[in-house]
Amino acid sequence: MELIDLSRELFHRTQVHPSHPPVVMTVWGDHSEKKVAGNTTFTSKALSIAFSDHAGTHVDAPVHFDPRPGAASIDQMPLEKFYTEAICLDLSHIPLKHAATVAEMEAALAKSEQEIRPGDTVLLHMATNERLLGKPGYLHDFPGLALESVHWLADRGIGMFGVEAISPAPEGELNFQAHMACAERGITHMECLANLDRLVGRGRFRFIGFPLKIRGGTASPIRAVALFD
Repeated sequence: MELIDLSRELFHRTQVHPSHPPVVMTVWGDHSEKKVAGNTTFTSKALSIAFSDHAGTHVDAPVHFDPRPGAASIDQMPLEKFYTEAICLDLSHIPLKHAATVAEMEAALAKSEQEIRPGDTVLLHMATNERLLGKPGYLHDFPGLALESVHWLADRGIGMFGVEAISPAPEGELNFQAHMACAERGITHMECLANLDRLVGRGRFRFIGFPLKIRGGTASPIRAVALFD
């Protein structure tokens, strides 16, 4: 069995989408203070963490962009959606700020020699982290999906897809259209994934990425992993 970590670290001032609040981490208590309980002397350490439900590697809930009554929040989503069969498509050649077309998606699928099955998670390696992570361009210059490519995935019955960038489509109007299309088609997506290059060319695997049970949450950080038997 092999586990591959697909999650980014969360740390103070982690890069997040500009529309969300920053990650703020401080030391709440550390080992410099000795504490006493009865005859036992000890020290302990804890952190105080404040962040958006869209911080770090995370999955969006339908309610994020679906205003209709009954749109599911993250705590209402079936756990089965986060424990699925999966494939990874290699789109690392596409330019920055580019919206991957259906033709490019079909070519990547053919090259993978895999098929998309109903309920699959489809991860999209666009080399975003290799090219942009830690740089100002990470927040603005990322590639993503064309709107028709979101529908192409939905037409194949996927459960969700995932990207390395902070959004599923390039910055601007297209990004918001992609979010709205996910809500319309009943699929969701993950953002800020890592190590997708380690999945390319390896066939099918098990994806695991459970969200926190945040009441009314519009998203949740996840610890995403790929499991190869």
